[in-house]
Amino acid sequence: MNHLTSIGLDVHARSITAVALDSFTGEISSKKFRYSPSEVAEWILSFESPKAVYESGVTGFYLVRELRDLGVDCIVGAVSKMQRPAADKRKKNDRNDAEFLARQLLAHNVIEVFVPDVETEGARNLSRVLEDIRDDLTRAKNRLTHLLIRWGYVWSEFSEEGKRRGSWTRAHWEWIRAIELPDSAAQESLDYYISEVRHIEAQKKAIEKRIAQYARRPRWRERVEALRCMKGIETMTAFAFVVEAGVFSRFDSARAFASWLGLAPSEHSSGERISRGGITKAGNSHLRKLLVEASWHYTRATKERKRSLFDDSVPTSVSNHAAAGVKRLVERRSHLTHDLRKRPVVANVATARELACWIWALGRMSEGTLA
Repeated sequence: MNHLTSIGLDVHARSITAVALDSFTGEISSKKFRYSPSEVAEWILSFESPKAVYESGVTGFYLVRELRDLGVDCIVGAVSKMQRPAADKRKKNDRNDAEFLARQLLAHNVIEVFVPDVETEGARNLSRVLEDIRDDLTRAKNRLTHLLIRWGYVWSEFSEEGKRRGSWTRAHWEWIRAIELPDSAAQESLDYYISEVRHIEAQKKAIEKRIAQYARRPRWRERVEALRCMKGIETMTAFAFVVEAGVFSRFDSARAFASWLGLAPSEHSSGERISRGGITKAGNSHLRKLLVEASWHYTRATKERKRSLFDDSVPTSVSNHAAAGVKRLVERRSHLTHDLRKRPVVANVATARELACWIWALGRMSEGTLA
């Protein structure tokens, strides 16, 4: 609805600075609070027809949900879409930032961010925990490997067929456990790194089990199973897409969804000169990473549909659309690699962008918002 008073909030972990701007008189009021949604809401509601905004950032969505529960019309503005005047860069403070937000809101120049509910945000957190654990596991394995290298131990075993054996297999672990370093302190370091890797591996398995249980809940199951019809997408990745997107129908088109993932091509064109570059990477980096990893499957995938790996309750229309998507992506990847001679990383990112479009379509079909 229309508002008469625009409220800008500069939010920090321990404080909130608020500026109210009357759209008729231009009168400005300001006040600083400790981080207390109830106090902020009481002050905001003392104005006529107020509407508040604060920038997206590390403080998350707790404040906007609390203010809405207290009767305040509040939104979160996309900080990446707010263009500040160059003159304001040398006079930055909390009050000026809050006033800037109030004026942007008054001018209807705020791009609103989707605010997830508590359950969705909690599921997002769980999905991101898995990514953090994967990163921790990679670092722990690297530390262990580098310690062994410094003492002259390098895993270089070959199979009977002459192929190099993979790392972190049972044979690799047996080789590591058989190593005895000549110095007691070095051996203690090795034992610590081994236990650290094993501990993180156990954490990873536990969190994957929990995510699989959440993915089977009625709220997420239908969409997760729909996305799993695509090759390269399994439960962990599908669940991440579902909870990060919230609802796929909030994206008007597949292009908008790909742009939100940062997979749109960058551009610097002017006049008759057209110049396009690599992807913008200005979006959800968590999903973009998962999508690029999933796209590598199409270097060796077949055109046949993915069989017997997803729930039988998936509608035929969804599974058929996914089968068409798999066929299209395999052909597209082959065309980019062999016909156009694109570098593997370039071909993979192009495949990832198209995969994102198919995911958007399957998500909306499972929501019933796309025929």
